[in-house]
This record gives sequence, structure tokens and C-alpha cells, in this order.
Amino acid sequence: MERTMDTAEMTDTPNIRTRRKKTLVQRFWAWEASGVLVALAVLFTLLAFATDNFLSAYNVSVVMRQAAFVGLVALGQTLVLLVGGIDLSVGAAAGLSSIVGALALTQWGIHPYLVIPFTMAFGFFLGAVNGFFVAGLRLNPFIVTLATWEIFAGLTLVITKGYPIRPLGEQFQIFGKGEILGLPVPVVIFFATAIVLMWMLSQTRFGRNIFAVGGNRDAAILAGIRANRVEFLAFGLAGMLSALAGILFASRMDAGQPSVGEGWLMGAITAAILGGTSLRGGQGSIVGTVLGALLLAVLANGTVLMNVSGFWQRVIVGGVVLVAILVDLLRRRG
Repeated sequence: MERTMDTAEMTDTPNIRTRRKKTLVQRFWAWEASGVLVALAVLFTLLAFATDNFLSAYNVSVVMRQAAFVGLVALGQTLVLLVGGIDLSVGAAAGLSSIVGALALTQWGIHPYLVIPFTMAFGFFLGAVNGFFVAGLRLNPFIVTLATWEIFAGLTLVITKGYPIRPLGEQFQIFGKGEILGLPVPVVIFFATAIVLMWMLSQTRFGRNIFAVGGNRDAAILAGIRANRVEFLAFGLAGMLSALAGILFASRMDAGQPSVGEGWLMGAITAAILGGTSLRGGQGSIVGTVLGALLLAVLANGTVLMNVSGFWQRVIVGGVVLVAILVDLLRRRG
């Protein structure tokens, strides 16, 4: 009897191990950011072998800086998408905020170290404008942010008349050109912000409410969650992070450029979608958005190193977005 049981256990052991392996694979596939992580690893490996200087310290620094600026905007966009909204004005908000920050530094006499928080506060105000119309008046976020996109972009041109505001001074350039422990300051700020948001979404009531509102707004309201307040703050934070990206880029360029943020909207939405954030709300992760921003930066850098025409970059990015949406659909059905 004992020998029979031992034999059966020995026979079942490979099956148990197989089931465990399948479970690990299934868990990884179920993770929202699994696809973008695999794509990033494959693309990174291919470029490392296909180009001579992809892994050089200078080029890696360029890729990380590029990911940081768009990534900060994408982090804010992720919060808005999680509550079931969308913000088309993030790029224009970054541009207007960078101009206001540049004016505060050069004409209003604000100390260089206070310009960053001042600009972030202004960006929160811009996001709060969107939040007021979307959360307070229950207007369609697509229409509202499309309108404010035009307003913010127009105000930028009205203020600057199309000319940059420069110079911003050597003391302020440390935020865009400086390094901390060998890492560019914008990159450090990007990852630090991502860590804070990860903690917020997983460990705070507000973070859990974001997922609840995005998953089922009516059920969240019945559960006592103030959905309007959650949505309002999500839009405000999106504006704040866009402003942070804009003023850091201004520091990098030593000028408040009217064109700042013009191409960041598509990158921000793409990074969030690639990272597994659902356009329906209630599902996504900060880690996925970070990986999505890195993938876009590596992709853009790789096309340059391989002498691919810049005109094709937008085609490639659009194709990547379609593939990401398809993968997300297949994962949900599976």
C-alpha cells in the first residue's frame, strides 16, 4: 500500500512542477506590463548588437533623459486614465507652465530653487481647470481637454509671441543638466516620482479610490467614495507633473521654449497604453508606464542610430500602439 502511494506521488511530481511552471507563466502574462517588458528586452538586445554606440554611457544618458521628460507627463496621464478619463492638454500645459516658470525666474524675481515648486503649483491649477469641468460639471473629458489644449497653447503664443525666454541662468541649469550619483537630475526626479506614485496607489486610500472610481464609478459612489473629488485631483496631478516635465526641459535647454510639449501628448498616452493602462479605466500600473516610456525612448533612439528617416518614427510609434492594444485585448480574452 505504501509503495503504491509512493509511486503515485512520484508520478504526480512532474505534473505538479508543470502546473507550477504554467502558473508562473500565466501570472507573468496576466501582468499588465508583461508585453512591454518583453518588447523592451528584445529591442534593447537587438540594438546592442546592431549598433556600435547604443550602450555607450553618453547614449544611455540621452535615452534616459528623453524617457524622463515624456515619462513624467505619462505618469500624470496614467492617473487620469485610471479614473476613466483622458487629458489631451498635457503637452500644452507643459509648454505654458514652462513659460510661466521662465517668466517667474527672469522677470518676477523668484529664486531658482523655488521656481520648480512654483511651476508645479501653476500646473496643478491648469489641471484643476480640466478637473472642474470634467468632475464638477460632468462634461466629456475628451472635449474639455481638447478645448483647453488649444487655450493653453494659444496663451503660450500670446505671452511669448513665438520667441523663447532666455537665458535662465547657470544656477537654474542644474535641474536639467546636473547629475546625482552619475544619473541626470531629470531621470532621478522621474524615478523618484514613479516610486511615490506607486506607493500612493497601493498604500493610500486615495490611490485605492482611483482604481475604484475607474473600475465602476457608480459602485464607488454607493460605497461612499467622493468620485468627483478623486477625478478632480487626478486631473490636477496630471497638470502638475506636466508642468514639472516642462520646467525641467526648460532648465535643460536654458530657455522657455514656446514649442515645449508639442509632441509629448502622443508619447504620454502611448507609454501608458503600452504599460497596460486601460482606456476604460480601473486597470494599469506605474511600473508599466515607466517601462512604456523607456521603450519609446529606446525605439526613437534606435531609429536615429540606424539612420531611419525621422518621418518613419511616427509611423513606427503608431504601429507599436496598435500592437500594444491588440496584445492587451488578447490578454484580457485569455
